[in-house]
Amino acid sequence: MSKLMKNLNPRNWLELSSPVTLGFAGLSLIALILGWLTRGAATRALFMVYRSSPAAPLFYPRLVLHALGHADFAHYASNMALLLVLGPLVEKQYGGARLVLMMLVTALVTGLTHLLLSSGAALGASGIVFMMILLAAASGRSSGKIPLSLLLVALIYLGQELAGLFQRDNVSQLAHLIGGLCGLGFGLAVRKKA
Repeated sequence: MSKLMKNLNPRNWLELSSPVTLGFAGLSLIALILGWLTRGAATRALFMVYRSSPAAPLFYPRLVLHALGHADFAHYASNMALLLVLGPLVEKQYGGARLVLMMLVTALVTGLTHLLLSSGAALGASGIVFMMILLAAASGRSSGKIPLSLLLVALIYLGQELAGLFQRDNVSQLAHLIGGLCGLGFGLAVRKKA
């Protein structure tokens, strides 16, 4: 019986290898639940970036927290599916502390860019996901050379988003582009952890 109990212990078969990635997914889920419980009020107040007075107390936190917000579970699931695949790879390659910094910078840059170039509201982790896509492609870089896979990923993903800028939909191609450019910049500038 004790052997069965030992085998049922999650510590024996689960590995917590990506705390930053899992933490981000968990915080995003909490933000989604708060939005649902408050019928969107928490999402509008905390997890969405939009033009408002810089004197408003939540103006500055929203510049970063918008990355945790999602419109509904389908939006959350589509972002988290890619984040949970790419995040552990990037976290292992660059380290948790660097990944947190990259995520914060990407969220801030996408938030500020949205405020400067758009009049609507934006929310979601897609900028961070696109940062991870290009950062993961850049992780194969060695000896100062740019891998062909990075160029192809950049061409495909960023090209698709550039073309999407001219469509009328609820997708923030601008966040995708800015996130991807952040990932490209981080990938070319930051050394992998030893």
